[in-house]
Amino acid sequence: MFKSASVDPSSVASVTIGTTHFVNAVVTRDSTRLSPVAVLRLSGPFSKHAPPCIDWPSSLRKIILGHYALVKGGLEVDGSLISDIKDQEIIEQCKIIKEKGIRSVVVNGVFSPIDSVEKQEERAAEIIKRELGDKVDIVLSKTVANLGFLERENAAILNASILSFARKTIASFQTPIKNLGLHCPVFITQNDGTILSGEAASRLPIRTFSSGPTNSMRGAAFLIGKQEKGEAMMVVDVGGTTTDVGLLLANGFPRQQAAYSELSGVRMNFSYPDVKSIGLGGGSLVRKVAGKLQVGPESVGYQLPEKALVFGGDVPTATDYIVGASPDVKIGDASKVQGKLDERDIDAFKLETKKMLERIIDTMKTTPEDLPVLLVGGGAVVAPDELKGASRVIKPQWSGVANAIGAAMARVSAVVDTVKSTEKQTTKELLAEICAEATKKTVEAGALPESVAVVEVEDLPLQYVANKTRFIVRAAGDFDFARANDFADLNVTKVEDELVNEKENTDDAIAAPLTEDRSAEADAISDVDIPSYKPRIINREWWISEVDLDWITIGCYILGTGGGGSPYSTMLRVRQILRSGGTVRVISPDDLKDEDRVGCGGGAGSPTVGIEKLSADEMMDAQNHLYDLFKGGRATHVIPLEIGGSNGLQGLVLGASTNMNVPCIDGDWMGRAYPTKWQTTPVVFGEREIIFAPIAVADGNGNTLYMATATSDLKVEQVIRAALSQMGSAVGTADAPVTGAETRRWAVEHTMSLSWRIGREVVRARQENRIDSVAESIIDAVGGAETGRVLFKGKIVGVERKLYMGHVYGEVIIEGTDAEYPGKIKIPFKNENIAAIRIPDSGESTTGKERNEDVLAIVPDLIAVIDAQNGEAIGTPEYRYGLLVAVIGINASEKWTSPKGVELGGPNAFGLNHLEYTPLGKFVKPISVIDEYER
Repeated sequence: MFKSASVDPSSVASVTIGTTHFVNAVVTRDSTRLSPVAVLRLSGPFSKHAPPCIDWPSSLRKIILGHYALVKGGLEVDGSLISDIKDQEIIEQCKIIKEKGIRSVVVNGVFSPIDSVEKQEERAAEIIKRELGDKVDIVLSKTVANLGFLERENAAILNASILSFARKTIASFQTPIKNLGLHCPVFITQNDGTILSGEAASRLPIRTFSSGPTNSMRGAAFLIGKQEKGEAMMVVDVGGTTTDVGLLLANGFPRQQAAYSELSGVRMNFSYPDVKSIGLGGGSLVRKVAGKLQVGPESVGYQLPEKALVFGGDVPTATDYIVGASPDVKIGDASKVQGKLDERDIDAFKLETKKMLERIIDTMKTTPEDLPVLLVGGGAVVAPDELKGASRVIKPQWSGVANAIGAAMARVSAVVDTVKSTEKQTTKELLAEICAEATKKTVEAGALPESVAVVEVEDLPLQYVANKTRFIVRAAGDFDFARANDFADLNVTKVEDELVNEKENTDDAIAAPLTEDRSAEADAISDVDIPSYKPRIINREWWISEVDLDWITIGCYILGTGGGGSPYSTMLRVRQILRSGGTVRVISPDDLKDEDRVGCGGGAGSPTVGIEKLSADEMMDAQNHLYDLFKGGRATHVIPLEIGGSNGLQGLVLGASTNMNVPCIDGDWMGRAYPTKWQTTPVVFGEREIIFAPIAVADGNGNTLYMATATSDLKVEQVIRAALSQMGSAVGTADAPVTGAETRRWAVEHTMSLSWRIGREVVRARQENRIDSVAESIIDAVGGAETGRVLFKGKIVGVERKLYMGHVYGEVIIEGTDAEYPGKIKIPFKNENIAAIRIPDSGESTTGKERNEDVLAIVPDLIAVIDAQNGEAIGTPEYRYGLLVAVIGINASEKWTSPKGVELGGPNAFGLNHLEYTPLGKFVKPISVIDEYER
């Protein structure tokens, strides 16, 4: 290559490689490449109910998780200590790790990404290194990913497991390059379109897992040069088997996925390009099925030169049909398809491929306007020159090697994700400091200083946490080749030492067999036969299974109307109880006796704290403290405070056989999620002067509070919120029991059943590949058109947030994507969604001046925003520009539509005094699962 191009190898400044070796090792569960890992959590009592790898596929967990322990340490959201680390605890764990022969260790501390003072992870690593020596790999979670305890830990564990193999692989790249006479550094491309040095990639191989699609998009942008600069465009990469489609933003980087990404069943929280794939490529099989021409998804793949008709084979492929349609296309021998393909089939092929591409492009668009579509990849010849939704279709020269070009484009980036106090500095001032920090980190990573620009900025106020905002800033710049030799390659000699006494070399490892039990692993929840599934009902008690739990969890978050916090970590806790032999029972409120005592408990605090500081025993600590002091008798049953969000599952946690061992009520005090404790049906009924005192509160770290009396339920709320700031901004609460008779009158009935039905329909839509109609299926589950409707479908094009009195206020703007849902709507929220309001064609929709005729739905009716790609709820903290969503409205329970209910939970309660509540429809009481399936 150098000779034909007349290039002196010594003039090459750098070599950049994109590789799938690391991700393939995880996807294939290859135990010859994945090392066992020990995990040390610096968390004190927190996270005990969600051990490492709790949500992993079992086959991968068995290969990788070798040991774990929870030791003292961790920070609160404000940077104060949960507890300091204890050297002796870590030393004791090192002895165990050494005995087990584990050579990879992950250290994960609560709120470690914002730990710039205590440096707990760094101090723990020093102890581990001292005890176990230099040959042990130590991964600090804060160096791998950002806020989100489980997701960051998952990424760190995968990273640690692949380190040894990564060093061997990168060494195998460097050695032949040196042998060619290239004396330059080797870089590896990472997920976000930037590069890592060989040495850095050997420490953080996980950042390269999804670099392939990113390289194609970056290469495509380079190929068209400056002609499209500053304009977003769709990149369609057509390969031999699949077509990958992604959106290249105006800043030159691929659009990233929302809050979480998943790899091989492992949930993580770092950047992945948002890429959708379809089974269309140059090797796609073309055949008739039931008289209709079908293209793909099966493909001959790399066997195209042997199997395709134009190469003398006997398998009709997409390439054959392209050559048949355009004989001037120089692929194979065009004469070999002459007379073998029907003209009508060729026309049908062209129409079908056009429809397939248009459909996937429309799914990925973020605005209804047409935008440029850039076709690259070796199979790009299958695509037509015109596509609906494309302002123009561009097929640049050298498009077949766009991936390699993208890998060669040197860009570097850095991200700062931190929580700062806004008490003494404005958000604007803090953003300026954080942007400067991100810029500095980018230059340190190798960027040319004058080329660095801030490409992403996000600020997220934390509800119930005084004067705290989470900032996420990313900067990027061109690589500074003048400093190329400042960035170290991997020490090949060290890797060669590591290979001593190992029978396999790198080439052998790349061809290693799959782990045997991988194919036997089945996901019972997703594979359940929905039509035949029946919940277990014994003596009018519903014994919750994992399938039930999965469906209830999905439904709870949808009923949370944007608030309540993600129920994911609470679901994991209940699932762990079930898998450990515990039981969880649910009964109908109709079966309560008058004299039964129905207790209540739930979590209070910021959802942002909840994703980082996972539960300790604060829920049961609060219950135990309550009954130590309250003399009215222990609860015989429990009821969730709110069905919406995480608290919807807390009744299952409390009632489990491993905790209070009492049945949970199929109902709750809200029928949704509301931001305050006084917005509950017992307060609406007003039969008692005070409902929520006595009350006990616990933080899970040894601190409890008991409030025996109060002047009002509002005062209870105010005192608990005040205590939150001194109790880690997240607590468990326990309310004194009410009677069975009161519960029958006050509860919003059968909301656990309703959650179950909603979740079932979402899963059914996925199984039947009709996710496009999942919103309509949810409406059917809640009672049909009589009680709910799909309000809107579109894409999020704007999000604003601000903090006031502990709550996050804001609004999200959604733009319609088709003729059925034209224009835009806005959804104001106060933790939860308050209303869905159409924006007039004039574009004028000033807050406080909205018109009643533009209101599509308003509280107390439920307004939920769901992800149109999977049917899951999207919470208000997760609103992101570009997400494709559906908005549904559900009529509130009649317990909320009384004058008092509307007063406490309607427009006036949220400051929308100029708008009136008009019910969406007629409330339909949910059907009890127990009543339906009782044998």
